[in-house]
Amino acid sequence: MEKLEIQNISLGYDHHPVVTNLSFQVIAGEILGLIGPNGCGKSTIIKALSRVISLGSGQIKLDDKVLNNLSRSQLAKIIGVVPQNPSMPDTFTVAEIVLLGRTPYLGLLRQESATDLRITGWAMERTGITNLAGRRMSELSGGERQRVTIARVLAQGTGIILLDEPTANLDINHQTAILDLIRDLCQENKLAVMITLHDLNLAAQYCDRLIMLKDGRLFAQGSPQQVVTAENIRAVYAMESQIYPHPLNALPVVLVSHKTETNNSNNISLSKN
Repeated sequence: MEKLEIQNISLGYDHHPVVTNLSFQVIAGEILGLIGPNGCGKSTIIKALSRVISLGSGQIKLDDKVLNNLSRSQLAKIIGVVPQNPSMPDTFTVAEIVLLGRTPYLGLLRQESATDLRITGWAMERTGITNLAGRRMSELSGGERQRVTIARVLAQGTGIILLDEPTANLDINHQTAILDLIRDLCQENKLAVMITLHDLNLAAQYCDRLIMLKDGRLFAQGSPQQVVTAENIRAVYAMESQIYPHPLNALPVVLVSHKTETNNSNNISLSKN
């Protein structure tokens, strides 16, 4: 897989536009982050790329193949998705859930082969959950469940992984552990990874490139240093902030000070002393 190319797509629900005329690329070996306020279209884009919802207009191409021309089985061998709130049966064991990632490769008898079992074991080992193989999903913590979801996607053997807020509801220790794992997997396997994040500091630290959305449109894109600026945060989030270089890697660190106040009569931003 060389690249995932999004060309002038528009998306919405019940004729209500959410994303308008959006174009960008995701390239093998990089993590692309989608950032922006709630409702700007981040999760909607993930749903469109995984064909949960249909395009209003535009097209999505995988190495010059149009995504809509692929069967569900073909798509499942190319794109893996870690949803924001994955639905996993509580009575299933960890090993059973991860093995589900091999479903696109099963033959007519739907019987797992030695290869499927080997890949499942590798995915659990790589995500550090081998010791949980026999545990029921109902017995796991939030961080453990997230690792199981990532292991299931790894077992799919896809070149593209889409993650929708994978650190939501996790403490800082589990947030960094999950993102460290994603970064390592991306680099080791030359994966094309796209991730939605609310935390600008995590996005700046872990993403190679960022797409900042505002009202369903592309507002800024580029390196973390180019996108995570006080001016962009003011324009997109209506927040005043200070940006400092991280002492170890010089990547931007955001300190929010206060919400921008707007004079409704003349639309002039007012800053506090």
